[in-house]
Amino acid sequence: MIGLALVSLIILIGLFVFFFFKYAPQIGGKLEGDALKKVEQSPNFKEGVFQNLVETNMDMPISVMASSAWKMLKGTENGEPSTIIETLPFSADSFEREITNEILISWFGHSTALIKMAGKTILADPVFSERASMFSFLGPKNFEYNQQYGPQNMPHVDAIIISHDHYDHLDYETITAMKSQVSQFFVPLGVGVHLVRWGVDSSKIIELDWWQSAMLGDSITLTLAPTRHFSGRGFDRFTTLWGAWSIASSTKKVFFGGDSGYFPGFKEIGERLGPFDITLLECGQYNENWKNIHMMPEETVQAHIDLKGNVLMPIHWGKFMLSLHPWKEPVERMEKVAQAKGVNVATPRIGEFMLVHSRYSDTHWWEKFE
Repeated sequence: MIGLALVSLIILIGLFVFFFFKYAPQIGGKLEGDALKKVEQSPNFKEGVFQNLVETNMDMPISVMASSAWKMLKGTENGEPSTIIETLPFSADSFEREITNEILISWFGHSTALIKMAGKTILADPVFSERASMFSFLGPKNFEYNQQYGPQNMPHVDAIIISHDHYDHLDYETITAMKSQVSQFFVPLGVGVHLVRWGVDSSKIIELDWWQSAMLGDSITLTLAPTRHFSGRGFDRFTTLWGAWSIASSTKKVFFGGDSGYFPGFKEIGERLGPFDITLLECGQYNENWKNIHMMPEETVQAHIDLKGNVLMPIHWGKFMLSLHPWKEPVERMEKVAQAKGVNVATPRIGEFMLVHSRYSDTHWWEKFE
């Protein structure tokens, strides 16, 4: 009887997993038909998957995977703040009323940033859900902020840009809540199927391959640049593209880096698309075991230099624990190297309005929190 019950339980779990990944909307859409044909035409899509430009080994021994998973479950010492992080209230009306010829940025933790330049408002990788996960009840939970941010706090945005389809960068609940207040979506190849499944009108979605550009209105050029990473929301990996965004007006340039391991491509991007007034580069969730797909803090500084950046703003930290390092470590390691190399660093408080050239913040706000 026990054996029969165990087999029945395994079958039920298997059926749940099968139907969840097949039908749960948060998993996203499936590449088929015209969407699949478009992907297959990309020179970066080979042997049924997208390929990084440099060899990127993501294999880990089972023992290392098991050890890392156990440490994540057990928790890292100081991996999350033990106190509430004091953030700043954000007013969409005030943000919209701020008229400037500079670049205006507000950061909401991890990789979510609101950028205003050349009269356009762009929201990058918006994730306002409690968890960076396919589940609402399981997975990495956001750090506790005293100010809560959500779609209801955001202004109308001219464009949402997405770097890739991982759950900490492309959030089902955020997209479904915001789709009516967004004019256009700019995404890497293949990612559009997720948005279409979530009710976004396909006419609002622009998909790009690496080095392709599209106009946002008549004042902003958006170019998708290559990164060293991967994609996937279910069992499939590498079936949608990943990348970084160059956001350029006639006088200003922003680089939004998404996720990437360090690679020579940063120098090529700097030569082809730079120099940049500010680079928003990942600085967090790294580990020696997966440094091919997530930069170490010292590499973040070098990537900024390669990109010919003026001001470096670290992102991909301060909201979720997705690795094994203490939560403050990324910015502290990065700042040490940046200072030694004479790199300007912007570390705005979460929710702050920051003007890149005249009002950029470099306070060590995190030091007051445990």
